[in-house]
Amino acid sequence: MEQLIPINELVARVKAYNPHTDEPRLRAAYDYAKQVHAGQKRRSGEPYFTHPVAVAALLAEQRLDDATLITAILHDTVEDTAATYADVTDLFGREIAELVDGVTKLTNLQLTSTETKQAENFRKLFMAMSKDLRVILVKLFDRLHNMRTIKSLPPEKQARKARETMDIYAPLAGRMGMQWMRDELEDLSFQVLNPEARVSIMRRFVKLTGEAGNVIDKIKQDIETELAAEGITGEVIGRAKKPYSIWRKMEQKETSFSRLSDIYGFRVITDGQMECYHVLGVIHRRWRAVPTRFKDYISQPKQNGYRSLHTAVLGRDGKRVEVQIRTREMHEVAEAGVAAHWAYKDGERAENPFAVDPATWIAGLAEHFEASADDDEFFEAVKLEMYSDKVFCFTPKGDVVKLPRGATPLDFAFAIHTRIGSACVGAKIDGQRVPLWTQVRNGQSVEIITAEGQSPQATWMDIAVTGKAKSAIRRALRAENRSRFVKLGRELARVAFEQLDKRVTEKALMTAASRMGLGRDAEELLARLGSGEVTARDVVTTLYPELADRRGEQIEARRAVVGLEADQTWDRGACCKPVPGERIVGITMPGRGVVVHAIDCPCLAQFEDENDRWIDLHWHSGPHMPVHPVTFDIVLSNDAGVLGRICTLIGEQKANISDLVFLDRKPDYYRVRMDVQLSDTEHLHRVTTALEAESNVAALSRYRDAPQS
Repeated sequence: MEQLIPINELVARVKAYNPHTDEPRLRAAYDYAKQVHAGQKRRSGEPYFTHPVAVAALLAEQRLDDATLITAILHDTVEDTAATYADVTDLFGREIAELVDGVTKLTNLQLTSTETKQAENFRKLFMAMSKDLRVILVKLFDRLHNMRTIKSLPPEKQARKARETMDIYAPLAGRMGMQWMRDELEDLSFQVLNPEARVSIMRRFVKLTGEAGNVIDKIKQDIETELAAEGITGEVIGRAKKPYSIWRKMEQKETSFSRLSDIYGFRVITDGQMECYHVLGVIHRRWRAVPTRFKDYISQPKQNGYRSLHTAVLGRDGKRVEVQIRTREMHEVAEAGVAAHWAYKDGERAENPFAVDPATWIAGLAEHFEASADDDEFFEAVKLEMYSDKVFCFTPKGDVVKLPRGATPLDFAFAIHTRIGSACVGAKIDGQRVPLWTQVRNGQSVEIITAEGQSPQATWMDIAVTGKAKSAIRRALRAENRSRFVKLGRELARVAFEQLDKRVTEKALMTAASRMGLGRDAEELLARLGSGEVTARDVVTTLYPELADRRGEQIEARRAVVGLEADQTWDRGACCKPVPGERIVGITMPGRGVVVHAIDCPCLAQFEDENDRWIDLHWHSGPHMPVHPVTFDIVLSNDAGVLGRICTLIGEQKANISDLVFLDRKPDYYRVRMDVQLSDTEHLHRVTTALEAESNVAALSRYRDAPQS
């Protein structure tokens, strides 16, 4: 059981790095929070107040300012006690109250809900970040402490928290420059989501250490010997990578632990920047460098201020060893990330020349998202931009352009200017003409070829990677296809209104448009309805909230799709098996009617030159019946009662198993292919989450047939 950190000990920790701390205010916050949390318990049984104090202590380890520490102590008061925003304002001032309010609002966001809600919540999360980044810092350390003490929660809640941490908070910590926190959050989540895999890797580590001795100490001594011979003063730190990091590499490279080489990482901390390059030369002279693994983040720092030289060499026994080289000041920013802006050193706000101003960092992110017109586009931009590694390439004039890894010349063109991207007809990389889908790499020079009259093509959506490029392309296509979207939107509105025994009139559409923030532009509302930016349910709920509840009746399978002619029949494509909520398109098939495919189905490629066979379709808004089979490929541990538990688990999610085929049997596992009848994407997400959280499920994927000729 975790012990409460006494106020004297907390104050001593803060005074160690900030002797000028406002001690009376810190004590007042501690006493107030202790009073309002009195009687509350954590799941593990200790007083709830131990949690906010522990979060404050973690932030003190990062040498953060008084306002952040006081916010941490008070961060659950407004949410979980009788304390109000006004109370906190009166006692501790407006700055603290707004920070506490920001953390409270973040706590209330369900970031792993349905994708539509998740998109909206991501925008709120970003808004909280842009207001004051310390809100996110407190929330990250709150999540870190919760993950360290997660074992007291029920298994299903552990799995939900771990998945949310893996998907949202760990990448966010990494993007903010706190890689150590990202590593720990991922590993703590991994321990919950796949404990067997983690234990297996830990056992192999123990075995490897027993066979080879302490490899880390040996390599560390090798590096120290080389540095001493050159008269270089530097601290060498070695570590084995976290189990999750190793498991991810095994998955990505589809290799076994025994064949994985880069499981050790080393840092060399030097006194000055020139010594960094000197150390790099010494290491490359002593050991053979691994091609393509060198990165210079000193000359091209990351947006969060991170600076370091990265290289990989073949060390003892041919094992690949990763080495990071940086100065002491660079190391402080690498550890604290964007939080280094608020850090104290020797009693004063640290003047680290490499620390990034949070406002500048946020502005750098914002410019990627400014073109995102709605929550879904914003969410897509966040996922693509915020959680991806960067590559640096150059314009013909030598200006640096930062792009996410995997970006193409098309992304480069839109990064320069939307006008350049829209008029792009080709590109050259390092002087050579290349296809637009070519991935750009670090250090390459990119030249964009434009032509008058060119406009974005639909195929560009599959080429572009950045949110900025995708948003611009989508806007252009929307304008080009407006008449088609208006027609489809009118049909969607007609069906939705008829369900409520209402008729679609121009006045009704103008009123709905006005209430939905679109002026009184009925055509704009229909265009957005047809392009899937708003739903028919949103429109009718806006106009008739008292009648909308009647739409709770489940939609029959034969009426599930909107956009067909009166005499047309339809069937789901067996290749992709789309479910309500997924974007779809119809292909007319002689003798079969219309076959409905998911918009990303590979089978559609064979019809790309037959435009007259394509039909714009949309799922009926409202609740669907659970009659749409989805096929899962599942690897289960071979143990008594496992299959029965899996079937029970699916039944608990109100889903029915319609078919089950055994594909492979081994002494320790077996593989099955299972058809499960679902109602929509939300139902699919619930079933998938429940299965992924089950410890006996080693692997889970949605099976789709290969494209048919």
